[in-house]
Amino acid sequence: MMKVRAAFARTARVMLVVVMAPVLSPGFLAWGQRPPEGVRRILRESDFRAGKWGLAVSDLKTGEELWAKNGNRLFVPASVTKLFTVGATLDGLGSDYRFRTPVYARSGPDAEGAVEGPLVLVASGDLTLGGRSAEGETLAFADSDHTYASFLDKVGLVDVDPLAGLDALARQIAAAGVKTVRGGVLVDERIFEPASSSGSGPARVSSFVLNDQVIDFQISPGNAGEPALVDWRPRGAAIVVESRVETGGEGSAPEIRIRRRGGARFELSGTIALDADPLVRIEEMEDPAALGARLFVERLSAAGVETQEGEGSGGKDLMPDQLDGYASWVKLAELVSPPFSENAKVILKVSHNLHASTLPLLLAARNGERDFDAGMRLEGEFLRRAGLDRGEVSFAGGAGGERADRVTPRAAVRFLRYMASHRDAEAYRAALPVLGVDGTLADVVDPGSPARGKVRAKTGTLVWRSGLDGRYLLTSKALSGFLETASGRELVFAIFVNDVLVDDRAKVREAGKRLGKICEILVEAY
Repeated sequence: MMKVRAAFARTARVMLVVVMAPVLSPGFLAWGQRPPEGVRRILRESDFRAGKWGLAVSDLKTGEELWAKNGNRLFVPASVTKLFTVGATLDGLGSDYRFRTPVYARSGPDAEGAVEGPLVLVASGDLTLGGRSAEGETLAFADSDHTYASFLDKVGLVDVDPLAGLDALARQIAAAGVKTVRGGVLVDERIFEPASSSGSGPARVSSFVLNDQVIDFQISPGNAGEPALVDWRPRGAAIVVESRVETGGEGSAPEIRIRRRGGARFELSGTIALDADPLVRIEEMEDPAALGARLFVERLSAAGVETQEGEGSGGKDLMPDQLDGYASWVKLAELVSPPFSENAKVILKVSHNLHASTLPLLLAARNGERDFDAGMRLEGEFLRRAGLDRGEVSFAGGAGGERADRVTPRAAVRFLRYMASHRDAEAYRAALPVLGVDGTLADVVDPGSPARGKVRAKTGTLVWRSGLDGRYLLTSKALSGFLETASGRELVFAIFVNDVLVDDRAKVREAGKRLGKICEILVEAY
C-alpha cells in the first residue's frame, strides 16, 4: 500500500543480519537465464527504463533459479519488508498466540457491589482490542484500510464497533458483581516502551491500541447547498465533533479540513460534491490511553457500573511498581483476542503500517525486554537462522518506511522458501494478499486475468513528492511472494523497481499493474 512520506531527516536505527552466504549449487546460475520476452519488454518500456530493476524467480520445491536480474543488488523493498517482520513474529509468538488484556482492582466487590479503585486495564499490545473481531474468531479488514485515508479517497471501514472490546470487558465486570468503583479507571501501558511507526498513517506505537489510534470521520453529501452529513467513530461523549462541511456542486473536488480544538474536540469544515461517494478522513488521537480510559468509563456506565472519581492514563502511583505486582490484585475481566494468524492477515493483506511497526516490540516483550532495538535484534537472529547474509539485507523498522530498509531479490526469494517450510507456513501464506481477489492486490489485474487467484504476494510502495514540479519519485514499487503456474508448478519470486519519476499518483497505480502483468506472464510461461 502507498506510503507518501515527508522529505525530512530522521535518525535511522539500522539492523544488519550476519551469516555466511550459502554456496551456489552447480545448477544455480550466477546471473540466471533470460526472462520471458514479455517481461523483458516491460523492463524496456520508456516509463520505467530509467528505474532500477531487480528480479529473481525460483522453483519453490527444488530451489532452482529460473532467472534473475540484479539479483544480488540491494533494493528499497517498501512494504515487502513486512514479509520479514511478520515471519519473525510468527516464529517468535506462534500463529496461535492470543493477546490477553486484563482489568484489575485491588480487591473484589463487597456486599454492596463496590470496589475500591482504581480499575486498571493492563494493555497487552493487542493490535485490535476487539475492534475488528468478526465471526468465527476472525478479524475484519477492508481491502483499502482506513489508516490510509489521508492519502486515498476511497478507503473502507470495517463493520465492527471499535469499542467492542471495551464493551466486552465492561460486561464481564458487571457480571462479576461490580456496581460501583470508588475510584477512576487507568490504563497501564508498561509492557513495552512507546516508539514511532516506520510507515505512513498513525505515528505513535504503544501497547494500548484503540481503533488504530485514529478518529474516523465519514462525510457524505446532503442536499445541494446544505450541510453535509458527518459521522465519526469511535462514538462517545468524550469525543466532540462540530461540522461546518457544506454540500457543493456536482463533480467538484472534496476539500475537507480538520482542526483539533483541544483533546478529543474537533471542527470539520470544507465542501463535498453533491454526487460524491461517502468520504473517510482520519485524525490521530493525541493520547489513546487517556481517551480509551474515558470511553471505558462510559461503557462501564452503560453496563451498570458507575465510577465515582476521574479517569485517565496517569496515576502511576496507584499502580504496582512492576507489572508482576498485579499478582496480588483481583482480575475482574480479561479480553482474549483471536489467534495471531488473524493479525498477520490484517498486516499483510492491507499493508498495515502501525501494526507492523508494533511487531518488533511484541517480540521484545515476549522475551522479557521492552524496547524497539531489542525487538529488531531478535528479528535479526531469526533472519540469520533463515539463512540470510549481512550483505543482502538491512532493516530499521517493521513496516518498510525507513531509509535503511534494503534487501536483494535473491534474499527475498530465499526467505520465502524458508517460510514455506516453517511450522506456521500455512498461516503465513494465508495472510498474503491474493492477486485479483483481496487486500492490496484486489484490483491489480482484470477479473479475467490468467493469474487471478494464482498469486499470493506482498506489495510495496514508497513515494516521495518532488518540490520542484509536484511530480512523484516512486522510490519503490515491489511485489514478492508465491505463484502457481498454468502447469501447476509453484514458483517464488521477488520484483523491485526503484527510483522512477512519475507525473501523478495514477502512474503509481499503473506501476503496480505492470508488476501484476509480470505475474500473468510467469503464470503462462511456466
